[in-house]
Amino acid sequence: MSQKKILIVGSQGYLGSRLTDFLTEKGYLCTGADIGFFRNGVLYEPRSVPVINKEARTLKEKDIENFDVLILFAGISNDPFGNLSTEVIYDPTRAYALSIANMCKKLGIRFVFPSSCSVYGIADGMLNELGPTNPKTSYSLNKLQIEQDLAQISDNDFSPIALRLATVFGLSPRIRFDVVINMLCGMAVTQKKIILNSDGQAWRPHVDIDDVCQAFTRCIEWKDLSGGLKVMNVGRNDNNVRIIDVAKTIINCLPGSELQFLSAKNLTPEDELVVDKKIHDGVDSRTYQVNFDKVHEELPGFTAEWNIEKGVDRLVEGLQRLQLDENKFKQKDFYRLQQINHLYVTKQISEELFWNL
Repeated sequence: MSQKKILIVGSQGYLGSRLTDFLTEKGYLCTGADIGFFRNGVLYEPRSVPVINKEARTLKEKDIENFDVLILFAGISNDPFGNLSTEVIYDPTRAYALSIANMCKKLGIRFVFPSSCSVYGIADGMLNELGPTNPKTSYSLNKLQIEQDLAQISDNDFSPIALRLATVFGLSPRIRFDVVINMLCGMAVTQKKIILNSDGQAWRPHVDIDDVCQAFTRCIEWKDLSGGLKVMNVGRNDNNVRIIDVAKTIINCLPGSELQFLSAKNLTPEDELVVDKKIHDGVDSRTYQVNFDKVHEELPGFTAEWNIEKGVDRLVEGLQRLQLDENKFKQKDFYRLQQINHLYVTKQISEELFWNL
């Protein structure tokens, strides 16, 4: 049996870098495609794989025709920045996702899309895939719109998969420190303190990055896909945890660390890395819990293995082993909004988010 060939579009991001390593270790033939906005934010060296030096908007059929599976990570994963509107930032993402999916449909390539549990927004109770969606950010709305577009083009012969990921945490060659558990662990390891910029009462589902990689691997090997779009939440039920309780778990893992709350009155320029503009007066209105039964029942062979306690222990151990210090932790390349805004204001990228030559 020949090795499956996987194209990871957005291979130099947080998830793309880890999944490329994960799949390569398992014997898959991986190729990346990436425009390189975050290529220099390297915590540790990823495995070397061939990379198509094109961004998602410019991919053509000839670029993808020899692959068995395409996984589309490429996209904007932060708030609007500069003077750019949400339409300028997110409309191209929706357009190229649909374009690439249509090419995959024509060529018989399996298409897997990482959506987000943030499409649920604000909700009471634990929501499953049939529950109401209520996206509260442009990012979340964009994910939901792409799901809707994929549903429109799916049929008996083309079954794309949308994995609604819980908030991901864990080590990657190009880690993000602007996602909650990674950020709080980075603070605790480098500063012996955790600073929350909210009251911490918001509920959020979390998932270890290796469980996410396992889910994508199972999608690659899924043999009997029925027609239509497959939508599944990816995570585990006991990882629905309030932010304040996540912080306490990390402090328990690192004795001597302290918990602080960020005050708008005493912000320093360095605090801008941890400020979330969607939090007002210490309250994060995005609070929801998600049910993950379906993915365990329907995705063949999948089990989310890492609870928050074990995942945090492993992440902290990894950051310590890599000797993460405060300078490295605050490197802007590990913060998506800060890095892409830096590229924009220094005129390295255009208003259309292409590199300026």
